[in-house]
Amino acid sequence: MKKYKVIALSALIVAGFTSCDLTEKPTSYYEKDTYFQTNDQAKMSVIGIYDCLAIDKHYGQFEMAMPSSDDTYYIQGTGTDNTRRDIAHYMVKSTNDWIASLWEYKYMGIDRANFAIAGIEKMADYEGSTYLKDLVAQARFLRAFLGFDLIKYWGDAPFKTTYSSGYEDAFNGRVSREEIYNQIIDDLDFAKENLQKGSASLSPEVPSQGAAHALLMRIYLQRAGYSLQQDGKLTQPDEAKRKEYFNAVISEWTAFQNKGYHGFYDRGFKQLFVGYSAGVLNSKESLWEIAFNPTGSGYKDNSGTWATYNGPAVEAPGKNSTSSSMGRANAFFRVLPAWKDFFEEKDQRRDVMVCTYQFKWDATKGEHYPVTNTKLTDWYPGKWRREWMPGGFVDPNNTGVNYCPLRYADVVLMAAEAYNEIGNTPEAWNLLNTVRERAGATPITDANYNSLLKAPKVYNLPYIQDNDAAGKFRTALYWERGFELAFEGQRKYDLLRWGILGEALKFFQDNMDKSLKGKYVAGEKFVKGQHELFPIPLGELQSNPALGGKNNPGYE
Repeated sequence: MKKYKVIALSALIVAGFTSCDLTEKPTSYYEKDTYFQTNDQAKMSVIGIYDCLAIDKHYGQFEMAMPSSDDTYYIQGTGTDNTRRDIAHYMVKSTNDWIASLWEYKYMGIDRANFAIAGIEKMADYEGSTYLKDLVAQARFLRAFLGFDLIKYWGDAPFKTTYSSGYEDAFNGRVSREEIYNQIIDDLDFAKENLQKGSASLSPEVPSQGAAHALLMRIYLQRAGYSLQQDGKLTQPDEAKRKEYFNAVISEWTAFQNKGYHGFYDRGFKQLFVGYSAGVLNSKESLWEIAFNPTGSGYKDNSGTWATYNGPAVEAPGKNSTSSSMGRANAFFRVLPAWKDFFEEKDQRRDVMVCTYQFKWDATKGEHYPVTNTKLTDWYPGKWRREWMPGGFVDPNNTGVNYCPLRYADVVLMAAEAYNEIGNTPEAWNLLNTVRERAGATPITDANYNSLLKAPKVYNLPYIQDNDAAGKFRTALYWERGFELAFEGQRKYDLLRWGILGEALKFFQDNMDKSLKGKYVAGEKFVKGQHELFPIPLGELQSNPALGGKNNPGYE
């Protein structure tokens, strides 16, 4: 399903496409002024951007730790490791190895995007070529996606839209996140008109116009919410600006709907996620997927660990295994078990979100068998699973399972949130309930609100007031985005922009099952005014004089 990417990657290696981050001397073997001669070369430059995302040290594995722990899941083990555990448990330092790698690959991707955009736009037939404009739209979409990561992770960060063609222009100081936001919006405004429209024939591994509208919606919502400033204060825009951003979300939602095609996956919620693990490409609900190569392709660097590090545990096959046996799954992540009881019995999402079993190996029979885990500390996120993958494996850990950062259900809930915030709460309920109905859950009404969204069914939330219509919807949205989107990379940043991240972490730790004591520690480790952002890597501070040696608040 991803063969073109394998071929493209090998060609990049042959060509010597080894671009750089913003603090590293470029090592490209060619100049952009002489490289862009053919459409194939233009395409290759864009594929080089995708390649930065689809590697183990970026979205293949390292990114899994960035949005955890939240109030739905955490990483097993709290001993310091200078990598994933420290990130997830709010113990991270500026020397963290994974933070350094993610910083590098964000900037490598942005630099490659700058290279591709500038080179393609100067090609002789660019203005009259729909094909070349689509390539630029892809590059600008990816630059926007990575630029948004910079804001979420580091706030005001170095950023530029020109290629680092020499050592002298590699170092940059911080750029205001508002300036970065403006460039992101400009990039996505171009992308939403020049990418291909969503259709059954367009692979979700290439973003559609709908994906650009959806990412814009996410950008505007995050921009309207709280964020940590360089003075250590958590602030949000004034009400006039917030309303402007919410109206922009609705405008993008309207345009998204008018372009048609995208919607809920025809086969239902569970099969949507079975399909991700099974390698089924679905462009209706998936607006964009980051593609990973099957491990048998020979390009291990472009395989991921989706369904092995963040799914139920699978013991390594041993004696009498066959070519169709399941591979190993190390299962580093754990779900907060209370969520299983928050769902209605008939909600299809419950048993997808929370997996209560693992697979052991029977050497006598030469097969895996499921074992129910009685310990709540051994319940796993279940959206990606080895058992849903095709039989057989090459690498014991790595997979070719794609990651979908943008899907239709999220878009519907983003639109619902914006409608509520501008006072059209009835339309907000209409949209939220379409998501519930797809999952087989009961639509929420005034009559059943208390039975579905108050104790004992769920926790009564002290940090969201529900004494008016808008507040009741915010409470429902809090739970619904957890039910629908847990582990997909958005939850932590929902809580942050709502201004309740620290409060939610502490509340869930205070109310967790006693068996989780010492395992889920996010509530006690989180420091407000610091952990809303990550530290700039120490190596970057030491090598980039434009940063003045100053890290983000709370970090040395």
